Amino acid sequence: MCRYSRLMSNQVKPAISIEASRHFPAWLAQHRVSLAVSAYQSGKLFLIGLKADGQLSIFERTFNRCMGLWSDGQTLWLASAFQLWRLENMLATDERSKGFDRLYVPQVGYTTADADVHDVSVDTNGAPIFVSTLFGCLATTSERHSLKALWKPKFLSRYAAEDRCHLNGLAMRDQQPAYVTACAESDVADGWREHRKSGGCVIDVPNNEVVARGLSMPHSPRLHDGKLWLCNSGQGDFGYVDVNSGQFEPVAFCPGYARGLAFVGNEAVVGLSKARSDQTFSGLPLQTRLAKERIAPRCGLQVVDLSSGDARHWLRIEGLVEEIYDVAVLPGVVRPKALGFKTDEIRHSIWLDAEGRSLSWSAQAPA
Repeated sequence: MCRYSRLMSNQVKPAISIEASRHFPAWLAQHRVSLAVSAYQSGKLFLIGLKADGQLSIFERTFNRCMGLWSDGQTLWLASAFQLWRLENMLATDERSKGFDRLYVPQVGYTTADADVHDVSVDTNGAPIFVSTLFGCLATTSERHSLKALWKPKFLSRYAAEDRCHLNGLAMRDQQPAYVTACAESDVADGWREHRKSGGCVIDVPNNEVVARGLSMPHSPRLHDGKLWLCNSGQGDFGYVDVNSGQFEPVAFCPGYARGLAFVGNEAVVGLSKARSDQTFSGLPLQTRLAKERIAPRCGLQVVDLSSGDARHWLRIEGLVEEIYDVAVLPGVVRPKALGFKTDEIRHSIWLDAEGRSLSWSAQAPA
């Protein structure tokens, strides 16, 4: 078992403790991937990779209310409370910075205000497309406004800052929006909350038609190997939707509120959260299933075999972090880190594009 822990000042118990199954590091090495994980309520971005000795490398940064993630290994998009960040890797292919092979730096920040941005992706032009849950629409950035609306479900009569249906998840096909998930087909302010147990749906974006119903707070739809996968979060199931019949086929039970989904070959990386003890999560079928199995909800990641549904590997997070929102695979990355705004490192790290050559300095503060 692999462990990571961090103490706060004057604390004996770790503020954050991370444990992974014995073969989780070997799995990362085998596929030569790292993972980015956003932790919603604690505002943490975790970058999970490997040290030179094969042990887990856990790097964390703080962004207010970390939500949707997207990455191709070079660029990393991150949605936060009122901003959408584009982080870029500053290291050349063979360059290393203190043992790290990726150094993500916040280069562009779009102020979206609190539009409640959830899932994020990128289109064919490299422009971000994201879900604004507050307005129940797909949107992109704007040079003048907080966001530019692109699409909304036809059951919404207008754009209103009322979180009517809790639109949350986005699946892309050929870098264009294909499907979205919502917690209800509601056109009333905050109306989705009355339909949490079985009112969730999947919507075909190009046709603007509902293709699946009867889900419980679905999240994280993703197209992979010809199937539309998602987390049926309120039921505790990970599986796929037959978009022709509208049937959801569960593949694996997740011992937590499943949210956040990425793929590595024939395996899925599913995010798990400890459901909040409030009205949003109370009374969901997941609670009954957890009680029946006599287990507590977990926070972390579960690697699921798509063929068998078996949990091959896991990572658990304890302490300050109780909720995961999203997970993204960083292909070809061994050990990533990022600069944030809590230290002066971002102020003193300088990269210069000098006629096609990348030069870097670590500037010192003036005396």
